[in-house]
Amino acid sequence: MWYVYIIRSIDFPDQDYIGATEDLKRRIPEHNAGKSVHTSKFKPWKLIWYCAFPDKYKALAFEKYLKGHSGRAFAKKRL
Repeated sequence: MWYVYIIRSIDFPDQDYIGATEDLKRRIPEHNAGKSVHTSKFKPWKLIWYCAFPDKYKALAFEKYLKGHSGRAFAKKRL
């Protein structure tokens, strides 16, 4: 399974990050440990939403959509 997820900074609640991973239980602690350049300055993070996909390419396509303008609007309104 592949997961698309949204995390939100606890100290900076206006900062969200959208990502995809095969191991969600490992990935969130990595964000909080500062192992990602994109998320290290806004740690700690909390998981606010995720969705499982049986196919890697569908997960990556949905992640790409959510990172775009209309996808961010969709996520803000619906997720």
